[in-house]
Amino acid sequence: MAAGRGKHDVNQIAAILIKFSLPLIFSGILQQLYNWADAFIVGNVEGELALAAVGATTAVINFYVTAITGFTLGLSILFAQKFGSGETAAIPQILSTFSIFLGVFLTGLAGIGIWWTPWLLRLLHTTPDTLLLAEDYLQLVLGGMPFLAVYNVYSAALRGIGDSRAPFYSVLLSSAVNVGLDVVFVALLRWGVAGAAIATVLSQASMTVFLVLHSVRKYPTLRFKLGRRALDRVTLAHGCRFGLPPMLQSTVSSAGNLMLQNFMNGFGTQTVAAVTTAYRVDSIVMVPIINLGSGISTLVAQSHGSGQRARAKKVFAVGTAVMVTVSLLLTVMVIPTGGRLIALFGAGAEAIAIGNAFFQRIASFYVLYGLATAARGCLEGIGDLAYSSAAGIFSLFFRIAASYAMVALFFNMVIAYAEGLSWVLLLVLYGVRILWKSRNSLKNEKYLKRPGR
Repeated sequence: MAAGRGKHDVNQIAAILIKFSLPLIFSGILQQLYNWADAFIVGNVEGELALAAVGATTAVINFYVTAITGFTLGLSILFAQKFGSGETAAIPQILSTFSIFLGVFLTGLAGIGIWWTPWLLRLLHTTPDTLLLAEDYLQLVLGGMPFLAVYNVYSAALRGIGDSRAPFYSVLLSSAVNVGLDVVFVALLRWGVAGAAIATVLSQASMTVFLVLHSVRKYPTLRFKLGRRALDRVTLAHGCRFGLPPMLQSTVSSAGNLMLQNFMNGFGTQTVAAVTTAYRVDSIVMVPIINLGSGISTLVAQSHGSGQRARAKKVFAVGTAVMVTVSLLLTVMVIPTGGRLIALFGAGAEAIAIGNAFFQRIASFYVLYGLATAARGCLEGIGDLAYSSAAGIFSLFFRIAASYAMVALFFNMVIAYAEGLSWVLLLVLYGVRILWKSRNSLKNEKYLKRPGR
């Protein structure tokens, strides 16, 4: 009976995890399709030069996006723990505080980025033939960052209370708007990269409005009134303890990616077009892995918040098994098709060959990345965000150092090898931490069970 019950629990957890994660995965894929649509239409209508210009802005844009998503990743853990522990009265205060705070903060940060765009792109040694096009694209896209801030706060709240479908529907709407406007602005009106950027901003605004209205209509606990108490200092400080570690990791990682973009620019326009386009494809391939990790962290956080430690461990074990399966499938799919996917974006023959070689190498590390992501989800779910973030930062420094150290050996393919080895390091760091915490937890349990305790 116990074995049958255990199997039932495993199947139930797997079903809940998959049901919760699938909308997150579809949302992530659709969000990446913003960039796909821009690159695909720009590359095929305007040519390889415009494609490289859009690709040259990727690191800067990701700096902003990962800062937002990193902070709200921490908030989603806080929302999930509050929901799991039954403290739902705290949720509206968290939502209002960080919708206002992040909305205002990102408006100022975006303004600074728009002002410094020419300097940033020159600092990254953006190739002269793509510089002006890249400036136009980047300045317009940065204008949409405040929408992304508010969207991600509401998305974090919805995920925390167990609703992963609403963010998917909002992204579905946004994707349709984005693709439609790309066709109109770029293919028909011939506004070039500026048209693609405007389409992206308008689509982000549409998904934010949709998600806010849906949340207010369906969930009373996600309603708040603007006023003096909408921005609470105590709540801000508490939320920042959850949000700042992953945000710090994300921003440091993005700053590191700026260095890697500069490093990659040294290989010439063909490699820039090939690898930045490859990363667009890779970013979608990674979505199932990343969002399964988010599903694991949310379910672990809910179980941890409600005091169900044994269930949290089961979620991690089942999630890891699902993660390995998904990672293997992605590896098998990507290795033989990478070059063909690069060709879809209008890249030339040399860029296609470089991109295909990149995928042959990076996909070999997908399973290890999946395992590291599952371990990270477990640690973040129990609130160990500081260690998780510190490990991520350390692995980034390793990746940068490895890129420069191994360039003579692997030339432009060093980008793939250095990233793969950084995933190996992450897995080791997360694995050691989980073993250490499990051992300490076991010691504490034995201590408390001693006679007289």
